Amino acid sequence: MSTRPRVIIGLSAVVVAASEKGPEVLLSGGAGATGLPFGSFDPVGHRTFELAVRDFVTAQTGYALGYVEQLYTFGDKGREAPLADMGPAGGGDGDRVVSVGYIALAGSIGEGQRRAGIWADWYRFFPWEDRRRENGLETAANLVRDLQAWATTSDQKSRVAMAFGLAGQIWQDSQVLDRYELLYEAGLVTEALRDRARDHVGLNQAAQAATLRASGGEAMVSDHRRILATAMGRLRAKIRYRPIVFDLAPDRFTLSGLQDLVEVLCGVRLHKQNFRRTLERSGLVEPTGVMHAETGGRPAMLFTRSPSSRQSGAPGLTLPLARRQD
Repeated sequence: MSTRPRVIIGLSAVVVAASEKGPEVLLSGGAGATGLPFGSFDPVGHRTFELAVRDFVTAQTGYALGYVEQLYTFGDKGREAPLADMGPAGGGDGDRVVSVGYIALAGSIGEGQRRAGIWADWYRFFPWEDRRRENGLETAANLVRDLQAWATTSDQKSRVAMAFGLAGQIWQDSQVLDRYELLYEAGLVTEALRDRARDHVGLNQAAQAATLRASGGEAMVSDHRRILATAMGRLRAKIRYRPIVFDLAPDRFTLSGLQDLVEVLCGVRLHKQNFRRTLERSGLVEPTGVMHAETGGRPAMLFTRSPSSRQSGAPGLTLPLARRQD
C-alpha cells in the first residue's frame, strides 16, 4: 500500500539589527551548522505562520520579535536552488518541503544591549555584496571571471551581465537573490557542491577549484542563505520606497550617521551632499536642537524621524550614488 507524499512546511526568520559593526543577523545552531532560526509548522499547535515564527525564534534564541513581515515561499518542485532540509523533522522520499521565510527588524543595538542569540555580519555570507570595501570588490571580480568562463549561452551571458552590472548594465544592490541563484547554478557556492553530492551529480575539477578560490561567503544549512539573500534584497529595495531604515536607526542620529547606516545596508557609497539635500527636503527627519561631537570633526546636529515618516504611505529615501563605486 503506497503512502501519499506529505507537505512539510518549514519556517525561517531573518532577524536584522544594525550595530557599529554593520548589519547583523540572528543565527541559531551549533558549530558547523550555521543557520537562521527555523522550525516546522505544526497545523495543530500553531494558529498562524507568524505566531509559529515568533514562538520558535524566542524558544531558540530568547529573542522576542517585534516587526515581522513574510518574505517569500520557496516550494517549487525540483527548483534550481539550495534544497530545503528540515533535518529529523523532514519527510521521506517524495515529500515536498515548502520553506517560508520571514524578515524581522530588531532596531539599533549596542554591545551592551545584545540579547540571547548569536549575531553575525551578513557580509560574512555575501562578501561580494559589499562594494564599499576592497575585499568585496575583489571577491565579486573573481566570481565574475568564473561566471564568464561558465556561461556558454547568450542567456547565461546576459544574466551574468545584468546581475553583476557588466556591459553597460547597472549594479542593482537589491538583486542579491538573483546573484546568489546564478552562483548556485554555476556551482560557485558551497551549497551547490553539497546538494549535487547528495544527488550524486558530480562537478568537474575546474568548477570545484573555482568554488574553493572564489566563493568567499560562508555556507548555511538547508536553503537559509537563499532566504537571507531574499531578505537583504527586500530590505535594500524597501529603503527606497518606505522609511523602513528608521526602524534600524537609533532614536537620534546625525545625517552622516544615517548615511553610514544606509551605505552599510546597501553595500554602496552615496554622494554626501546630494544625500543630505534630498533627505532634508523629504520631510522625513527633523532637527532636535541638540549637537553631537562627531569623531574627528566639529559638532553636528542630531536629528530624529519626523511624525510624517510614521504615516501610512510615507516615502522612502532617495539614494544618490557616489560617482565611483570601485
